[in-house]
Amino acid sequence: MPPGRSRTRPDPAFDPQREAARRTEELAHWAWTSSWPEVPGAVRERLSLVLFDTLAVTVAGARTEGQRRIRAAWPVPPGDAPVLGTTLRTQPDAAAYLNATALVCCELDEGCAYARGHPAAHAFPAILALAATLNSTGAATARALLAGYEVAARFGRATALAPGVHPHGTWGATGAAAGCALLLGLDAHQVAAAVDTAAGLAVAGHFDSALDGHRVRDAWVGAAALSGLAAARLAAAGAVRTTGTAALSLGTLLGRFDAAALVDGLGEDWQITHNYFKRHASCSYTHPAADLALDLRTARHLDRLRPAEVTDAVREIRVDTHALAAPLDRRRWEGSLGAMFSVPYAVAAALLDGAVTPATAEATEAERPELFALAAKVSVAEDPALTARLPHERATRLTAVLAGGERVELSAPHPVGDSSHHPFTTRTLQAVLTGLLGDDTLTDQLRRAADRLPDTDGAGPLLRGLAALTAAPAASRGGTR
Repeated sequence: MPPGRSRTRPDPAFDPQREAARRTEELAHWAWTSSWPEVPGAVRERLSLVLFDTLAVTVAGARTEGQRRIRAAWPVPPGDAPVLGTTLRTQPDAAAYLNATALVCCELDEGCAYARGHPAAHAFPAILALAATLNSTGAATARALLAGYEVAARFGRATALAPGVHPHGTWGATGAAAGCALLLGLDAHQVAAAVDTAAGLAVAGHFDSALDGHRVRDAWVGAAALSGLAAARLAAAGAVRTTGTAALSLGTLLGRFDAAALVDGLGEDWQITHNYFKRHASCSYTHPAADLALDLRTARHLDRLRPAEVTDAVREIRVDTHALAAPLDRRRWEGSLGAMFSVPYAVAAALLDGAVTPATAEATEAERPELFALAAKVSVAEDPALTARLPHERATRLTAVLAGGERVELSAPHPVGDSSHHPFTTRTLQAVLTGLLGDDTLTDQLRRAADRLPDTDGAGPLLRGLAALTAAPAASRGGTR
């Protein structure tokens, strides 16, 4: 039975809020008693990979024009928390917000299949900013990052959002709160209060904002980082307590909440081992279709054709997919984010360029008429049989009719990079991130830093040094901001 689904018939006397409070306390106690040296080796290695990916993708996002404009408009009071990709050091709140929005702006942040969202993107920016400010030990920082990931992912697993609600900024703030509370040295009940408070700070964002290309979608993750910091501080002040808020915010206003899923398999079924990494700069729901488009491109030698010839060689493409991906069917889009949330765009970009990159998403119709023309030939529909395979599979089927009348059908159970389907290793992930950053030396240094973090005496110097290392030359980024 899928995680997060009730196993028994509801008891009329059952109190969802009391159950949420009890399970939140249990999850928080597990996080509080966790010990980094006792974490299984495979889980420690996975955390290192997730941190490596998070650092590299944040740097890539920080170098975009959109993030440069945000930094120019943002107050950055002096402090010890670094803004990756720049020479800026500021207070943890500003660093957490700027790093969080940079991390998600290119749609390359990793995610977790059962959480149906992005635990690291929500938890890591706040935890890293606070760790740098406090100069927490590497082991304490690694423990906080892992606890933050697991708490966020478990809240995501426990939450079934109502149709139309985007997951950014909803359940993920709980992970930021848990990790920050641990770094502040709070006791188990205070950690629970911080997590419970963060669950009450959920953003009610509509998925269509992302489809419309509205960058408020990035801001939801920045808000989650700030909410996590705020919740931990409120718990430290003794101003909040655990009341089972998640049952109200996540389980009444925004969807359904199964508190038992917070602790199901706790300490044995590590959610970070169910994660996925991205090789396409687009929503993960578009990835299987883009993967299949790449397969079609190679199998039918479309990679040997000029862009206009590729468009002429394809008569039509139909993508059958699950209910979560089917709404991403727009053949025309506004701005780069709108492109990243379009299956037709991802398929067209993969067929034409052999890659779905952040730069491609910026292209206008005047600049890339063949991209828009090919996307117009792609239709998307839900197949209920594929929806029924969620969450264990995120399957997609692509059927192409070529100009000569040949019909080609391809299918995939998951996107490439999923932990259960062509999972990325250190080598393959590093290759993807080197392609993103265009600098194999920098990528290698980021990987080494992620591996070295748990053993460092203080996270502050390591993270600040890493930020200085990743700062692009002023001429190429328009200044240090």
